[in-house]
Amino acid sequence: MPSVIFPGPEGRLEGRFSPGPRPRAPVAMILHPHPHGGGTMNDRIVQRLYKTFVDRGFAVLRFNFRGVGRSQGSFDNGVGELSDAASALDWVQSVHPEAQTTWVAGVSFGALIGMQLLMRRPEVRGFISVSAPANMYDFTFLAPCPASGIFVHGAQDTVVQPSSVGKLVEKLRTQKHITIHHDEIPRANHFFEHELEDMMLSVDKYLDFRLSPDCPIR
Repeated sequence: MPSVIFPGPEGRLEGRFSPGPRPRAPVAMILHPHPHGGGTMNDRIVQRLYKTFVDRGFAVLRFNFRGVGRSQGSFDNGVGELSDAASALDWVQSVHPEAQTTWVAGVSFGALIGMQLLMRRPEVRGFISVSAPANMYDFTFLAPCPASGIFVHGAQDTVVQPSSVGKLVEKLRTQKHITIHHDEIPRANHFFEHELEDMMLSVDKYLDFRLSPDCPIR
């Protein structure tokens, strides 16, 4: 899990990168929760998402948004953080230019940035959004959502009401050519404090489905 420093829009960005084990390995990038809530690339959910993609043979990057850890710059209310994510993906792709598949996973605020990145980067073929802040930010930019993916949410989340994510999922499911999965984890709160294993079971089940050679979703 080598430390990496790569160029971002406002200076250096700090990350952890696991190179792909083979040529043409797929790429995944993991985006952390809100910096003002203590979110960093070392968030426990971020680390678990990172590990599951590493275990599946992806080239995987997690990094600190601007102003977090050793990343330069200062918080920019999501605008600059989206630029950070685009720069981070550029960097991974410069290391793995032959990658055929790209995934983005985000946690809370990172899920928002990940979904915005989908709209900019047509090479992203799948997403995982954990605790997506559907009641805090306007997700109408997903018009249309260009890729299939999964929303995983805690049924007892008091930060982001599960119903707000349910409404977003219903809206996205009316769109053609994509398939949206949605799992609510019983008893889990916004941070999956005691249900992290259940959350990862959901993620891994979905990845088993999507990464199977006979998966109908492309």
